[in-house]
Amino acid sequence: MAARSVWSVWMCLVVAVLVVTAGRVSANEESQLIADKFKNYNKNIRPVRHPDDKVEVQVKLTLTNLISLNEKEETLTTNVWIEMQWNDYRLAWNTSEYHDIDIIRVPYNTVWLPDIVLENNIDGKFDVAYYANVLIYSDGSMYWLPPAIYRSTCAIEITYFPFDWQNCTLVFRSQTYSANEIDMILAIDLETHKPIEWVDIDPEAFTENGEWAIKHRPARKLTNPRYSPDDLEYQEVYFNLIIQRKPLFYIINIILPCSLISSLVVLAYFLPAQAGGQKLTVSISVLLAQTVFLILVAQKIPETSLSVPLIGKYLIFVMSVTTLIVTNCIIVLNFSLRSPSTHTMSCTIKHIFLEVVPRFLGMAPLVDDGEEESGMGGVKERRRSSFGLMQRAEEYVLKQPRSEMMFDKQRERHGLTRSFVDAIDVSSTATLYKSLAKAAPEIKQCVDACNFIAESTKQQNDIGSEMESWVLIGKMIDKVCFWAAILLFSIGTVAIFLMGHFNQVPEYPFSWENKTYTPA
Repeated sequence: MAARSVWSVWMCLVVAVLVVTAGRVSANEESQLIADKFKNYNKNIRPVRHPDDKVEVQVKLTLTNLISLNEKEETLTTNVWIEMQWNDYRLAWNTSEYHDIDIIRVPYNTVWLPDIVLENNIDGKFDVAYYANVLIYSDGSMYWLPPAIYRSTCAIEITYFPFDWQNCTLVFRSQTYSANEIDMILAIDLETHKPIEWVDIDPEAFTENGEWAIKHRPARKLTNPRYSPDDLEYQEVYFNLIIQRKPLFYIINIILPCSLISSLVVLAYFLPAQAGGQKLTVSISVLLAQTVFLILVAQKIPETSLSVPLIGKYLIFVMSVTTLIVTNCIIVLNFSLRSPSTHTMSCTIKHIFLEVVPRFLGMAPLVDDGEEESGMGGVKERRRSSFGLMQRAEEYVLKQPRSEMMFDKQRERHGLTRSFVDAIDVSSTATLYKSLAKAAPEIKQCVDACNFIAESTKQQNDIGSEMESWVLIGKMIDKVCFWAAILLFSIGTVAIFLMGHFNQVPEYPFSWENKTYTPA
C-alpha cells in the first residue's frame, strides 16, 4: 500500500511538470511570434501594399441597452459594442512555424486602427468606454470589439407627444482617413455572405427599455455627393433606431387625471343658476389644475416653436372650454339677477327662451297656454300669478253681502235700507264701485283702500313673475350650454387623441424603399 501511494505521488508530479513545460513552450512561442511580427511594424502606416490601395473596414453595431432618450436635451444614450474588422498583411504568419498558434491578442495602441468614431456625439467624447485588446488571426485579419456608451444627438418630433415615435441615428466615420484611403462597409454575414444591414441585438444581453420599443433598426452606408472622396465627410455609416414611445406612463399620470379634473367643470352646471360664486370657484379651480399639468408637460418636451405636442393641444383645448364655461357662468348669473327695475324683458326674449328653447330640449314650454295679451303694448301676463284669483275673490266678497247684512235690523244699524241696497247695480266691478261711492263715503274709502292693496299686490306679483322669468331664462341658457359643453368636451377629446392613435410607425423604415432591413 505504501509503495502504491508513493507511485501515485510521483505520477502527479510528472504530469504537473509536463503541463508547466508545455505552457512555457506555448508562451515562449507566442512571445516569439509577437516579437517577430512587431519587430519592424509601424502602427502609423496604413496596412496596404501600394499607396493607391484602400483598406476595407467592416463595421457592425451591436446594441445591448437603449438607456434613455432625453427629449428636453434631445439626446439618445445607448450602450453598444462597435465591431470593426480589417486586414493587415504585415501581421500574417504561418501557423506551422509558431506551434500552430492561429490567434494572438495585443493591446489596441500597438496596431494600426481606422480611427472610426461616433460623429454625432453630443458630449464631445469620441472615445469608447473601454479599449479592449485587438484580436489578430494568422491570415492577417484584425478584429476589434470595444464597448461604448454613446450620447448622440436625436432630433425630437413632438407633434404627437406622448403618442410619438422617433428616428434616431448613430453616424460613424473615420476622423483620420478619407474614402480614398479606407473603404467603410457594413460587416458581412459569414453564413449568407450578405451585408448585415441592421443593428444587431443579442437577445440574451439586450435589456429592454421601459419607455421605448424598437420598431426598426436599419444600417446603411451613405456617400455625400456634396463632398469629394478626399474629404472625411464623403462616406459615413448610419445606424438608425426607429423607436416608438410606450404611452402608458403618460396616460396614467397626466392624461387620465387631467381628463377627470377637466370633466369636473361640467358639474358646475348642476348648481343653481343663482349660485354664480360657487360655479366660478369650481371652474377657476379646474383651470388652475390644468395650468399645473401644462407646466409639467412643458418641463418634459424641448423648448421649440416648430410644433405643439398633442397633449399640449389637449390641455389648451380643455383650458379653452373651461374659460368658456367661466364666461357662461358670469352671463347666466347676470340674467338670473335681473329685475324689472334694471332690465325690460321683451316678448322676443321670452318667446325664445321660455317657449322655443324648452321645446328644442324636449321640455314643456315654461309659459302657460292660457296667457292673454293686455291692452298696453301686448305684454303677456301669466296665469301663474295670484292676481287673477285675488281679483275674483274681491268681486265675490263685494257682490255677496256679509251674513249679518241679511237681517233688517242689522242693516238699519249700518244706515242701509233694503230698497237702497237692492237698487245697487252689481253687474260689474266698476259699476259696483260707483254705486257704493254714491251710497256712502265710508264705503268709498274702504273700496279705494282695497283697490290700492290689490294694485300693490298685482305689481308685486308682476315683479316677482318677471324676476322668475329671468331666472328661468338663466336656467335655459345653463341647460343649452351644459349640452354644448358636453358635446364639445367629448368630441374634442376623442378627436385629439384619435390623431395620436393613428400616428403609427410605418411598415418600412424608409418611405422610398419597401425593405424592412431585418434578419431574414
